[in-house]
Amino acid sequence: MFRFASCVCVVALVAGCAGSGSGGSAPPDRSSRVATAPLGGDAQAEAPAAANDSFPGASSAGDYSAPSEAPAAPAREEARGRSSANDSYSPKKSRPAEPRDDRPGLGTEWGDTRTSRVSDAPFERRTPGSPWSTTTLYYNDAEGIASMTRGASLSSYTVSSVAVAGGALSVRLLDAGGSVLPTYDLGSRSYVTGRHGDRYIIDIRNHTGQRFEAVASVDGLDVIDGRSAAPSKRGYLLAPWGSVQIEGFRRNLDEVAEFRFGSVSNSYAARTGTDRNVGVIGVAFFDERGSSPPWLERESRRRHDADPFPGRFAAPPR
Repeated sequence: MFRFASCVCVVALVAGCAGSGSGGSAPPDRSSRVATAPLGGDAQAEAPAAANDSFPGASSAGDYSAPSEAPAAPAREEARGRSSANDSYSPKKSRPAEPRDDRPGLGTEWGDTRTSRVSDAPFERRTPGSPWSTTTLYYNDAEGIASMTRGASLSSYTVSSVAVAGGALSVRLLDAGGSVLPTYDLGSRSYVTGRHGDRYIIDIRNHTGQRFEAVASVDGLDVIDGRSAAPSKRGYLLAPWGSVQIEGFRRNLDEVAEFRFGSVSNSYAARTGTDRNVGVIGVAFFDERGSSPPWLERESRRRHDADPFPGRFAAPPR
């Protein structure tokens, strides 16, 4: 079973764009003891560690040695239509182009590098193998959202954020200027409309006095290590009444590759593996061992089912 042990305190801060390209040391892989912290002034982060691991005397990202591996930046695509070394280029010798399965709509590209310094925090999940709550957001361009919602009139479903666990937590997508992207809650699913080429941010908020860990994924990829996502991986720590802003795939302890809407074929997922899960953002939340979460899913449902007028008819006198 995946277990967490207390490690060290978190220090997190945000800076502006640092340009594109690779740089800095690589982020930790699953076996690394290095924890990460999120973006934002009041945000913190953590990572699971082996039960007997500890970090004596460490208090900032600078105290750790560089991890061995980082999410790989997508390789540049080969130029199409080039002939082999033994062929001279001519219409007669050109080969027919292979059929392409270009999917419409949006995916998330590996964007420019942005500064985002992180460090560790102590946290132990109450139920390591089972998230306390999860939420899913489907994103696409306006035409794609209309198709996915079967042309529903979305104005009546517009929300400012997607509520989680009866409102204990919330998730929303912001544009580069901090404005909420058009978001619609249709009950069973939540949708967000983006635009090709725009940068976006995952904003997660804690509306309680308890701490939570948030494990986030984009297009089926973990936002920290860039590999196939799973709830057992490391997450970001939500302080009581705090928030976390995740701006991109983590390159190392100091930088992220920003999330940017683009074509499915040019998405980070498609260029590093498969586009099977393009178009979905997920967040799994874990509560802390020893804490008493204020809201539970079953309690929220029970209260929503409460009947204000249970006595429909008058009872006869005794």
